[in-house]
Amino acid sequence: MALGGNPVFNGKNFNSQVRGGRMNQGSLATQPHGQMTPEQLQELYTAPSAGPSQTGRMTYDDVIMKTLACLAVVLVGAAIPMLVLPGAAAPLMIVGALGGFVLGLVNSFKREPAPALILAYAALEGLFLGGLTLVLDNMFPGIGLQAVLGTLSVFAVTLVLFKSGKVRATPKAMRFFMIAMIGYAVFSLVNVGLMIFGAVDDPWGVRGMEIAGIPLGIIIGLFAVGLAAFSLIMDFTSIEQGVQAGAPVRYSWTAAFGLTVTLVWLYVEIIRILAILRGDD
Repeated sequence: MALGGNPVFNGKNFNSQVRGGRMNQGSLATQPHGQMTPEQLQELYTAPSAGPSQTGRMTYDDVIMKTLACLAVVLVGAAIPMLVLPGAAAPLMIVGALGGFVLGLVNSFKREPAPALILAYAALEGLFLGGLTLVLDNMFPGIGLQAVLGTLSVFAVTLVLFKSGKVRATPKAMRFFMIAMIGYAVFSLVNVGLMIFGAVDDPWGVRGMEIAGIPLGIIIGLFAVGLAAFSLIMDFTSIEQGVQAGAPVRYSWTAAFGLTVTLVWLYVEIIRILAILRGDD
């Protein structure tokens, strides 16, 4: 599972991809017109300009459709441990987590998007999320649905704030985000290490400790949800810049992958917060 944050767009400057993807508006004037009648010339010059879909440029519709395709594959993958092989939920969850982590790194560092690898990543993350949800839902009935609703709510609020212009990925905010992400990643790795070596008995590791009666996992979890929400803002910003710059249509897969990574991360953080809250009752 990718940690999110979002390394997906690193090294993929959409502005630099415009060359070759944008139609040369002055090219018509340099073409020989000796074989064309005046009527044909008039029709040519009065015809509407070609849109993004005709010139092979990325559009918001492309990003939306490819993101929906990725999420549909995630759902299909999640259905396997939840509905088809519930007895193998734990092994499938581990396979999905490890495989998704590896493919997440591969897709993040590829110079060109590979749709097959992106969809494979989505399928593996589906296995992981399906196994995780089934395990927690058996312990706390209804927690999966609550996590889905929470994820959709955070996504919707973040999108509205971005569209309104009230929240933007400014350079200062991005620097703070990167520092916070490094700190969160270090904490997560240390926590996993303590759990593996049995240094803590709580199933959530250090997250299960309480500060003033409040589980540390709730505080850390809310902080992580905030990071994931800002990661969505960064994703939206990158997509907006790509569309405005006329990036090639193939980079809509990169955008879809970035959104999928962040949404998976957001779901995991929310369902973990809910599990800690339900387990503390």
